[in-house]
Amino acid sequence: MQLLDFQVGLDHPLFLIAGPCVIEDEALVMNIAGRLKEITARLGIPYIFKASFDKANRSSHESFRGPGLEQGLRVLQKVKQDIGVPV
Repeated sequence: MQLLDFQVGLDHPLFLIAGPCVIEDEALVMNIAGRLKEITARLGIPYIFKASFDKANRSSHESFRGPGLEQGLRVLQKVKQDIGVPV
């Protein structure tokens, strides 16, 4: 199976999909994405950044769900452009 530029399956190398559960703050997201890029590059592991902009599955309707679609997509685009990892 193809996922972005990666082949996925038991006969293909491991790659990492990681990031914070939800986008809380742009600076934090950029820091996490940058650190994960450094670590995975050092280990030779391909990396895809993942974070939710609307986490609707919270146990309380009062919990923070994320920044919403427009701001969330802007942050993810910034990760892709500035950090240079797929999202």
